[in-house]
Amino acid sequence: MINREIEVPQGLDLSSLFGSFDENIKLLEKALSVNIAQRDNALKLAGEEDNVDKAQEVINLLMQIIARGEQIDRQKVLYAITMVQENGGIDLKMMGDDCIAVSVKGHPIKTKTLGQKRYVEAIDNNTIVFGIGPAGTGKTYLAVAKAVTALRSKEVNRIILTRPAVEAGEKLGFLPGDLQNKVDPYLRPLYDGMYEMLGGEGFLRYQEKGVIEVAPLAYMRGRTLDNAFIILDEAQNTTPEQMKMFLTRIGYGSKAIVTGDITQIDLPRDKRSGLKEATRILKNIEGIEICNFTEKDVVRHPLVQEIIKAYAKYDEEQEKRRTKRKTND
Repeated sequence: MINREIEVPQGLDLSSLFGSFDENIKLLEKALSVNIAQRDNALKLAGEEDNVDKAQEVINLLMQIIARGEQIDRQKVLYAITMVQENGGIDLKMMGDDCIAVSVKGHPIKTKTLGQKRYVEAIDNNTIVFGIGPAGTGKTYLAVAKAVTALRSKEVNRIILTRPAVEAGEKLGFLPGDLQNKVDPYLRPLYDGMYEMLGGEGFLRYQEKGVIEVAPLAYMRGRTLDNAFIILDEAQNTTPEQMKMFLTRIGYGSKAIVTGDITQIDLPRDKRSGLKEATRILKNIEGIEICNFTEKDVVRHPLVQEIIKAYAKYDEEQEKRRTKRKTND
């Protein structure tokens, strides 16, 4: 056991560091098995030396974030702890927090994890980017933010948002309404991101002018998409033929982002996922980058991370059982 003192910079708001009812510090104490107390203008740390070292690194990082005017929340604390535990170190740049867009309400849209930061950098530096990972990692949201930024800066002339119309075995023909009514439920997540970036009226205005197009993937066939920012969402539900069709639509001055979660494939069992196949075929082509997110990049409720890990463990165990049965047979 050792004791260590961390001096708090003058003017730094310790209430932000501690959080409501000291929840941030309690989280840090539990995760790293240390005791943390405030004494005047300093923090007192007690625990095993390795744990105290890690706690000090996390606290120093959080104080830097506060000093530059940003808020500390549970997600930031958990991510900082995870990075220090697994990587043995973290700096402010690794935490992301780069402003990549501004919402219609004036809120900055920022990366929150290292995986998100790498994803945004990949979008900046490549023509085609695959964002693959579990729900809640910001794959689609960040792609939409980058698309709006590119449109506002006149890097592209239009935005095209598309998805395969496959969800849990449902067929479009059984849904009520005209074609637009039928496809809207499948495209709702893309609408939601656009509404936050542009507002409802702004989005509809762009859509009426043809600057923003939201359509099922089948509508991409036979087209060449020049000077466009194209987002294919839920790409795990494409067939190999659909994926090839989509990727070969890209024209000059365009950028394509393909997002999906290969653990959430809704295709019939006898159908291969175009997303899984494309990442194998295209992984070594210059101008194409594949970004894989993990549960650490989930920016929803922390419980979502635990759910994802539990399902991953279950799937792994099921695969081992299947392999064992085949071997025995």
